[in-house]
Amino acid sequence: MTSSRIPSAIAAAALVILSSSIIPSFAFAPPGAKSAQSRYQTTTPCTTSSTALNALGVFVRKAKEADVRQYCQDGPPESVLTLLQKIKDASGKEDEEGDNNKEPGELQSLLTKRKGTITIIAEYKRKIEGSGFLKEILDPELLSSVFREFGAAAVAVLADERTGGCSYDDVAAMVEEQEEARGDVPGPLPVISSDLIVDEIQIAQAADAGAKAVTVTYGVVGEEKVKQFIKDAAALDLEVIVNVGSAEEAQGAVNAGASIISVTGVDGADGKFAVVESLSIPEGRSVCTVANILARENKALEEVEEAWMCRDLGFNCVWVSDALYKAGNDPVEHPGAIIRSMKAKSSVKYASPKARSGKGEGAREYLGDILM
Repeated sequence: MTSSRIPSAIAAAALVILSSSIIPSFAFAPPGAKSAQSRYQTTTPCTTSSTALNALGVFVRKAKEADVRQYCQDGPPESVLTLLQKIKDASGKEDEEGDNNKEPGELQSLLTKRKGTITIIAEYKRKIEGSGFLKEILDPELLSSVFREFGAAAVAVLADERTGGCSYDDVAAMVEEQEEARGDVPGPLPVISSDLIVDEIQIAQAADAGAKAVTVTYGVVGEEKVKQFIKDAAALDLEVIVNVGSAEEAQGAVNAGASIISVTGVDGADGKFAVVESLSIPEGRSVCTVANILARENKALEEVEEAWMCRDLGFNCVWVSDALYKAGNDPVEHPGAIIRSMKAKSSVKYASPKARSGKGEGAREYLGDILM
């Protein structure tokens, strides 16, 4: 099991603002899989997470609260304040449909395909924890089309400048490029704003940038806030992916109304499956399960193999981030090739990407076949 390490930049900032309190957004007056034996074991150490925002704790939360406080003090644009007011107008209304009778949203439907297949959420970021900014990373306008053309079901943007080097401007840029594919095949992908949500104004920011969904981390905000943020997002027609790291958090997320849960910060396919295998889902509800693939500290493609394992265990989708960029813009192991490999029908019974990483004999033929 991998450990959660708080990035030093966040910790340093948090130490300064531990005694501060966030200015709340209301200060404004705006206008099923079967159990499996533990046969999927991993031996190579993982990096801490495929997204640094999964490092939980008071330091991370306080640092993010400071960011939001500064954003509020600077004065959000009118478009964000208008969306925030829409959230507040909906907050006092009762849910007439009831939590157990909601139809799956567009994103949930796109991520949930037939049994035996896996969908991919490709996360865009400008830097990886521990390595600083990526020198070879392309701008979102350029990589956006790669994600689409090579088969991703959705694109996420790590909209946190401290941990991912991105902002809501990058979310907007990704949305704009995807919209250029309107009417084409494949068409535009939904864009997910992946931020550490601590206040509803961030949901308004995501909607203003054109995102179709946001992420909420259960371990940071707890069940009641998860429930409230799901309702806030629904007011703006956004879906919510709830990040969880244990079976207790997963069940709490479902109880709060989550329809998409992502297992984050957990090493190995078996470890991830243990988080969701005993979920109790109310009748009439469906829940999409996402496995967040941790990057390995090597140049092999063990992440592809783990994606296959998660598929075989019954996960609907995998979220891949750092593993997309391990080889930079290598002509064989570029982000699109990794996405296509993860979607391949191969099985660990018959193939091993560890021997076909693009660095050894036969690698180009293997990935070339997948790209056909």
